[in-house]
Amino acid sequence: MKKIYLLLAALGFFSLQSCRNVEKPVAEDKTQQQENIDTQESKEGAISDISIYNLPEVWTTQNGNDIQWKDYKGNVLVVVMIYTSCKAACPILIRDMREIRKQVEALEVPYKDKVKYILVSIDPEVDTPEHLKSFAQENDMDDDQWVFLRSDEEKTREFAAVLAVNYKQISPVDFSHSNIISVFNAEGELTSQQEGLGIDYQKTVGEVKKQLLELK
Repeated sequence: MKKIYLLLAALGFFSLQSCRNVEKPVAEDKTQQQENIDTQESKEGAISDISIYNLPEVWTTQNGNDIQWKDYKGNVLVVVMIYTSCKAACPILIRDMREIRKQVEALEVPYKDKVKYILVSIDPEVDTPEHLKSFAQENDMDDDQWVFLRSDEEKTREFAAVLAVNYKQISPVDFSHSNIISVFNAEGELTSQQEGLGIDYQKTVGEVKKQLLELK
């Protein structure tokens, strides 16, 4: 609805400009040229409708910082959903993420520091920021490129739906869940997904490489 209002306002604005052009053609031509430049710049900085940067929810990092997904605009994101008390699939997923990063680091491409490896908790009750921080330190995953996120149950479910990740609590301490590794480009658009757990990493690494080469 907001977009419709903006479109109507824009149409009205250009209609008024058209009327003025009859009276002051030279001056208004210059104004129109500047408006065209401004419009193009606005389009270039816009977020597409399929970008996760449109999501308004606030998340908390392992360092206790509140963020939104749009705060990572300009970075390539490798995202997986886990829970830290998991003893089965999640340790393998974490190993997959570490191996992906290792292989990305070995690539001869620019901007490798602009990859964020993001692990989103499906168990926010246990995975407090303090717990996530401790987990990150214990696993040598505490530099700026490793990001652990948690929110409340509702927001976590909503984000899982975006990734087509299914999860279900099957006991007070265990979850069954999908093992999907997702890659987002610098504009927050999903470009690749791969089922995790001891995978051939070339698909995901190749996608990260492709997105890094497109950064400017």
